[in-house]
Amino acid sequence: MLDKLTCLSRSSWYWLSLIVIGVAMEGVALFFQYGLDYGPCVLCIHIRIWVMALILIAILGLVFKKCPIATKANHLLTLGVAIGLTERSWQTLAVEKGWIIDSCSMDSGLPSWFALDEWFPHMFEPWEPCGYTPELLFGITMAEGLMAFSVVLTCVALIFSVLQFRKA
Repeated sequence: MLDKLTCLSRSSWYWLSLIVIGVAMEGVALFFQYGLDYGPCVLCIHIRIWVMALILIAILGLVFKKCPIATKANHLLTLGVAIGLTERSWQTLAVEKGWIIDSCSMDSGLPSWFALDEWFPHMFEPWEPCGYTPELLFGITMAEGLMAFSVVLTCVALIFSVLQFRKA
């Protein structure tokens, strides 16, 4: 079982699936924004940034999959992104459910040297204050779906990261 998981973690299919999932997530977010007129909040923008980082790391993972050092680094970076995505997803869900009261402003909070909201406003500019997310399917909100996805991603990334350091 561990050998099969190790093989999967080193395959092109793993990195390709992360790219496809990430692009699909960004596409769904943009569809909700421009097609259904659900503007993103600051937390949603932060989640988009984490998902974009996941896509970029997965592209690097695919390109450098034959290099053991790069593969280990990419798996660790994927784990870091998964943890960051989980934290932002939890914040979004907690605000939506009223578990925490957050004074979410319209300021992205990004530093001037990383002003994605100014460079790519169609993708990264917040439109609305935090508070709710739209329903995806079967009564599941976007925040709930993101939370579930990010927890699964964190578990997979943790297992695959550990497997990279296992003697084959």
